[in-house]
Amino acid sequence: MITEQQARSMLHHPVHDAEDSKIGKADHVFLSDATGKPEWVSIKTGWFGTSESFVPIRDARVVDDHIQVPYLKDKVKDAPLVTVEDGGHLSEREERRLCRHYGIAWDEAWRAANQPGEGGWAHAGRQTAAGTTAGTAAGAAAGRTAAGRTAAGRTGARRGEDDAMTRSEEQMRVGVERYESGHAKLHKYVVTEEQQQTVPVRHEEARIEREPITEANRDAALAGEPISEAEHEVTLHAERPVVHTEAVPVERVRLVTEEHVDEQTVSGQVRKERIEAELSAEDQQRLRGKGIRGEDRRR
Repeated sequence: MITEQQARSMLHHPVHDAEDSKIGKADHVFLSDATGKPEWVSIKTGWFGTSESFVPIRDARVVDDHIQVPYLKDKVKDAPLVTVEDGGHLSEREERRLCRHYGIAWDEAWRAANQPGEGGWAHAGRQTAAGTTAGTAAGAAAGRTAAGRTAAGRTGARRGEDDAMTRSEEQMRVGVERYESGHAKLHKYVVTEEQQQTVPVRHEEARIEREPITEANRDAALAGEPISEAEHEVTLHAERPVVHTEAVPVERVRLVTEEHVDEQTVSGQVRKERIEAELSAEDQQRLRGKGIRGEDRRR
């Protein structure tokens, strides 16, 4: 069981669930009216600590710099919203609602707290008017009469016994979260383009070539009939362009991401406590004579 000293030292420290996941930060510890033992802790949750959940602390434990409770994070965040009475007191009605949520039998817890002997943790260590320990059945009954249903039930925020107030204020914590802002993809498709290329082409043409009869060609000239009809055919050749294509790789294309840093201004509301003193006119005159301003008196 966490002691009051441990509970107070863990205020504003993280609270983890049964799986060691952070739930939030401990904001207030509620102590039993009868015994002063820690019963509940309120946890600030959410981005700026705007939500508050209550969780039983009696079976919790202190681990390093945080409190670990035997409940899962979702269970704690789903706890009913309760109203704290003036003076920081948790009413029996509100505590019963919390007990139902966490599966705690409120009446059984009350009876266990008030059983005789050391098992009755509500009166264990309590002192009678004479200063002796009330550990008997009679002492337990007396404790029940004095405390009513508050032994294991109604609890209150026990103030410090010194003569000073603690002034607290909220501090804004701004973080960032990563989210999908869009998508980019590569798409390959086919287009047809017209290209022109000039190439040389050759062709043959027929022309008449005449040569006189000489001794060298006379025999060939007299080989046929002296007077007759004849034909002689020559095959002509030409070149024409022929186009064919082949696919060849020309480049590799990929998508890469680049990270750019921009600055954005975030505004939020934080609450601050102010402490003012109600002074008599004589004390106010005396402080003004010492050069103390009004805002100094309020700090």
